[in-house]
Amino acid sequence: MGARPDITAWRPRVEGIDEVFHAHFADHAYPMHTHDAWTLLIVDEGMVRYDLDRHEHGAPSSVVTLLPPHVPHNGDAATPEGFRKRVLYLNTSQIDADLVGRAVDSPVLHDPRLRQRVDQLHRSLERPGDELEAQSRLAFVSERLAHHLRDDFAAPSVPGSRIAHRLRDLLDEHIVEGLTLREAAERLHSHHTHLVRSFSQEFGMAPHQYLTARRVDLARRLLLGGMRAPEVAASAGFYDQSHFSRHFKRVVGTSPGHYARAGAAVQRRSSAPRTNAA
Repeated sequence: MGARPDITAWRPRVEGIDEVFHAHFADHAYPMHTHDAWTLLIVDEGMVRYDLDRHEHGAPSSVVTLLPPHVPHNGDAATPEGFRKRVLYLNTSQIDADLVGRAVDSPVLHDPRLRQRVDQLHRSLERPGDELEAQSRLAFVSERLAHHLRDDFAAPSVPGSRIAHRLRDLLDEHIVEGLTLREAAERLHSHHTHLVRSFSQEFGMAPHQYLTARRVDLARRLLLGGMRAPEVAASAGFYDQSHFSRHFKRVVGTSPGHYARAGAAVQRRSSAPRTNAA
């Protein structure tokens, strides 16, 4: 009997990603099968061997693998200890269908920067409430994948500041309820990656970082006004208490509870009646 696999799978609240799949297999071998989505694979431990269109390939930890939809492939461990992998199933809106043939010919992408971006995308997907960050990272990953398949790495056009300021205004209008990157792109008649690139160049931070900072500022005011931390989390636009506490501590340097208690202590001291010295 084989070792029991360690598997985590979920559908994130990020348009364009059908499924996130993390797995550690010691001895599992995939039969020939297909997906109706693009399979974006990175291996963290071990190595995967697979056949695609009757050609054998390998996926070590240093590369990114992109398998096209509707093309049969299999897979098993190429190392005795098995393999640990992270997979994103990207729906066909992310990469043009006319690039399937290119992906069949060249599914292995030797690109350390892309691998780092895919890793960062996975990490953001593991944190509920950070969907705008994940959407931004997905936009750049999809763009770079398309560049690989088209063999076109021309430098992007220099972003302008006007669209960045319009996006900042839009984020300011939706601090609590937020908005998706797609909604912002549609309202501003711009492309996802152009929005993120322009904003980052103009303000020195990504849109999701700006929105989080504005929410933390709002949370600080609410805490000092006496609102309880669990109520502040929802009122300031955070996913839940854990999401709120993590970002608040990262920005402010202390927990929401400690921050509120410190503020309350100062207020008590300032409001206490003074006694005249004899």
